[in-house]
Amino acid sequence: MKKRGKDRQPLTTITVETQRKPGRYGDGRGLYLAVSKTGAKSWIFIGILHGKRHVVGLGSADDISLADARAAAAAIRKTLKEGVPPLKAKARRAMAKAQITAEQAEAVTFGQVADELFKRLQPSWKNAKHEYQWQRTLKEHCAPLRPIPVSKIGAEDVLRVVGPLWNVRVETALRTRARIERVLDYAKGRGYRTGDNPAAWKGNLEALLPKPKPKRERVAHLAALDYRDVPEFMAELRAIEGIAARALEFTILTAARSGETLGARWVEINLEERLWIVPAQRMKAGQEHKVPLSERALAVLNETDRHQANQFLFPGFRDGKPLSDMALTQLLRRMGREVTVHGFRSTFRDWCGDCTPFPREIAEAALAHLIGSEVERAYRRGTALEQRGKLMNDWAAYCEPRTGNVIAMRSKPIPA
Repeated sequence: MKKRGKDRQPLTTITVETQRKPGRYGDGRGLYLAVSKTGAKSWIFIGILHGKRHVVGLGSADDISLADARAAAAAIRKTLKEGVPPLKAKARRAMAKAQITAEQAEAVTFGQVADELFKRLQPSWKNAKHEYQWQRTLKEHCAPLRPIPVSKIGAEDVLRVVGPLWNVRVETALRTRARIERVLDYAKGRGYRTGDNPAAWKGNLEALLPKPKPKRERVAHLAALDYRDVPEFMAELRAIEGIAARALEFTILTAARSGETLGARWVEINLEERLWIVPAQRMKAGQEHKVPLSERALAVLNETDRHQANQFLFPGFRDGKPLSDMALTQLLRRMGREVTVHGFRSTFRDWCGDCTPFPREIAEAALAHLIGSEVERAYRRGTALEQRGKLMNDWAAYCEPRTGNVIAMRSKPIPA
């Protein structure tokens, strides 16, 4: 490298752009342009502190202008005057990046992270009810947490939300705690917070809250109609006009969950084989479910608007939307029945056990409950469908509103 005297001139932008010869070219006051044998150009700063020589890389000359390099060199000279050794470029960039990340994380609130997680999880949910529950938890129950930076949330913040619910609405409290824990885990994975999760139960909140009762002691069974009262109920239901009444009747006749009925589309109905094929993504167990359709179930479908091609069997009042779950609940209330839609599945199961000769496995399969191993279920698939067809026909016959409602069964007598 050619040494330059006191009369040397600083570098110019043109010199920086045109210099091709390998070497180190000084701009003055410790700033140099280094040209490698390959022609690559970079900025370096050389300074002395306490008799020790410090060489700091400032970056590529292709990315950093002469003016910016001089500014960076001036900043380093200032640190040297203060007696602070300059950081190497890599360490400086890492520190700057960490600082930016920390500042960004500091600005991210619990509400922002919760909404981001909600959008990511939304496609995996099988029904609108699950989506509604999550949304209500994150918007309503967690409202006090939403404006707080997610990096600052501690156990006391979680307790302010969960504590008031703990002894009053235990199930809601447990779900809220678990969802807060999920949000904070997600925040940690995204780099918005560090450390332990203050919403975790084991080794954390279990020391601050009383242990909840076992689930079997907390669960209140959904109110169900006695199967002996079904014929009278169906007579009353058939007398009611409207899409909600037909949807409820179809749900009862198929022993389906309300969400399965309300989300059903015409494309799922195979009239030739008299089957309703519910796709796996709409089933609780995540497996396709085939429902044999009785004559009455088909008749109910004939009463609905069949112009809704490839759309919902039971459309709601908004275009492109199904009937709401509340429509069925409100119908039952207007009928003066203190029962739930889901309770009719229990009604059907009790009838199967008390009044029919069908094996338990057939009744459970009709309810889309998984019984036995995967191999066993695969082996029995064909027979189960055939037997379930007979079972659903018998159920539809039993549901027919007629005096006495006595029908001949192949085995067990109908209890009085």
